[in-house]
Amino acid sequence: MDSSHIPTTDTLYFDNTFGEIPAIENPEALAAQAWLTVWAVLSPIDGCGSDGWEASIVLADDDHVRTLNKAFRGKDKATNVLSFPDGEMSIGADALPLGDIIIAVPTVLREAEEQEKTPRNHLCHLMVHGLLHLCGYDHESEDEAQVMEDAEIRILAHLGVPNPYEEDTRHE
Repeated sequence: MDSSHIPTTDTLYFDNTFGEIPAIENPEALAAQAWLTVWAVLSPIDGCGSDGWEASIVLADDDHVRTLNKAFRGKDKATNVLSFPDGEMSIGADALPLGDIIIAVPTVLREAEEQEKTPRNHLCHLMVHGLLHLCGYDHESEDEAQVMEDAEIRILAHLGVPNPYEEDTRHE
């Protein structure tokens, strides 16, 4: 693997507008791990060879995410993660600004409790999910959803996060 094409955390912009999250230690480091692991897992398979990937991950409250969800998707409710791709992906391009991910922390914490997952693992899953959306993955059809879930499971395994789609991994 050519190390000159490995993105660095310098091209991941992280902003925690929500504030302290006692249930999740160092979410910025978690975002950096997710960022680098998505690239490392996808690049050998999908031919990603850009050294200019850029993205941002913003942790926000439900009101902020609800406002964005209503403005851009016409849905007047909070959701766990929103992804805003910068446009068409061009794998192998010299520079690749992927886009922005906005995560609703209260929704993530509530879902983690309801689904009996650790808040850290659930947040990590949603970071990976959002990054995959920025890389062109989607789940509009069953086939697309299966491809995206397979990629999520593969990436999360590298991050030590159990398969979020299996019932028996909920307590880990």
